[in-house]
Amino acid sequence: MAALTDGFNARSWLFAPGDSERKMEKAVGGPADVVIFDLEDAVAEAEKPRARDQIAAFLAAQPVDRSRLWVRINPLQGPHALADLAAVIPSRPGGIMLPKSRRGADVERLDHFLSDLEAAAGIEQGATAVIALVTETAQSMFTTGTYAGAPRLAALTWGAEDLAAAVGATDNRNADGSYVFLFEMARSFCLLGAAAAGVAAVETIHGDFRDEAGLHRRAQEARRAGFRGMLAIHPAQVEVINQAFMPSIEELQAAQEIVDLFAANPGVGTLGHKGAMLDRPHLVRAQALLRTAARACAKKGD
Repeated sequence: MAALTDGFNARSWLFAPGDSERKMEKAVGGPADVVIFDLEDAVAEAEKPRARDQIAAFLAAQPVDRSRLWVRINPLQGPHALADLAAVIPSRPGGIMLPKSRRGADVERLDHFLSDLEAAAGIEQGATAVIALVTETAQSMFTTGTYAGAPRLAALTWGAEDLAAAVGATDNRNADGSYVFLFEMARSFCLLGAAAAGVAAVETIHGDFRDEAGLHRRAQEARRAGFRGMLAIHPAQVEVINQAFMPSIEELQAAQEIVDLFAANPGVGTLGHKGAMLDRPHLVRAQALLRTAARACAKKGD
């Protein structure tokens, strides 16, 4: 089964705690491209069974198209993942977020569980997509290049907080607010792993949900680096992320000029344009930018 890359585009991925129906309702009613009902970090150990049932019932009450409604389960190496999946898959979530993924083989293992549960529930095989959190453990830092060909995979994302705990760091930020080198490396490994797998890279959270300017700056930097979307921990962050991951009119015009220039000169490898030399990588980036904008507009119904 191939990775789910064709046409997949989501700018904002909003977490909502699975033990709060009010917060799930608010998240679903907002403009997030993907809403992730959380069974892992946002839910206390004793509340996980109730949260499973609550998410399953909430999903079942939603419209038939649940492609934007995902669930973050607990790690496969822990005691809760199978119970999480058994509870929520019959209610047909659009996808599963796999935390603390250690390697591409974890996604393959998850695929086996999902295939059995889909078959039991009469759901089309492969209907449930996967996003993997790939840098939350020390071990996983060495395996971000192993996800190529992983079944159901739509995206990779990364986490700085669990990695800090894993290595015993007291902080993951420098004095100026930037990430310490190790965590910038994790971010880069996620981006490279996603590119190697041919799936979307999704930037991690911006923890201060009141810092709108900082969030917008980080989201724009992430898009320029190659990330296709960003995780959000509060509904107030969603519109900022959506806007930041939409190319500007000026960027779109410049990209269209490059595409038109190469179209008017077929068979030419290098072209001069506005004082710069353009070659195939410039064309590929321009085409990708236009596709991203077209998919985002299609989501909005523009």
